[in-house]
Amino acid sequence: MFGFFNLRKPAGPTSHDMVSAVRRLLPRGTRVGHAGTLDPFADGVLVICVGPAARLAEFVQAAPKRYRAVVTLGATSTTDDPEGEILLREPREPAPHPPSPQAVRQAVARFVGEIPQVPPAHSAVLVNGRRAYKLARAGRELNLRPRVVAIHAIDVIGYDWPRLTLDVSCGSGTYLRALARDLGEALGAGGYCSALTRTAVGRFTLEDSVAPEALDPARDLLSPLPAVDHMTRFTASDDDVRQLRLGQRLAAPDDLPDGAELAVLDPAGQLVALAVVRPGRRLQPVKVFL
Repeated sequence: MFGFFNLRKPAGPTSHDMVSAVRRLLPRGTRVGHAGTLDPFADGVLVICVGPAARLAEFVQAAPKRYRAVVTLGATSTTDDPEGEILLREPREPAPHPPSPQAVRQAVARFVGEIPQVPPAHSAVLVNGRRAYKLARAGRELNLRPRVVAIHAIDVIGYDWPRLTLDVSCGSGTYLRALARDLGEALGAGGYCSALTRTAVGRFTLEDSVAPEALDPARDLLSPLPAVDHMTRFTASDDDVRQLRLGQRLAAPDDLPDGAELAVLDPAGQLVALAVVRPGRRLQPVKVFL
């Protein structure tokens, strides 16, 4: 088996729980993983990698993502989500209480673009080789460094104090919990992410996702090709495919520059390798899928 499942994760289970549930449906020994964790409180699109598609997870993880996030204002959370200790917050000047819709929209607009973002203390980022959430649970005080993330768009789709609902399009590595926390600070009211749904990961959308209890492996396994949409496709002959699987180089197409990345397909249109054009017009296999 070689491809992806577009799974609709419910709120509650971990992403690892979903991988285990899928693994039980597949032949023994099948490799299964996921392409981007969803927090337990979150639901929505969880892309499950099956077989050799695990080697394509990095490309799925790098794809743009879309979320529907509910921000509860007027309070903070020790984990920036509903699973932590919730602390009510008195608004500070000059923020009105509650913030007006105009103030909310103005604050939201400041978070669109490439912005510095400090990850939540309860996150999987590494601190001296250890996961931040493990250190936070042990009572260690963390001073995480900000990193630049890309937020492509934020639309306010509902605001009824203290509940603010957002539609967010963003790049890889963006924490919606941190966005909720920082937006609450910008409004002088505090805030945390109280509900989160991932509605899209690249071409994998919530509308096309399958609930775990309804998953049919034979019916629902998707092609691995969406993971390499950013690469030029090159159809190789059967003889070329045999050479690639032996790790041998092929002649590269004349119209591609050195360094170009290709998704190599067999005559039937199946993905068989990823390759790069090397000097001398040679096609060097990088990943070969047997």
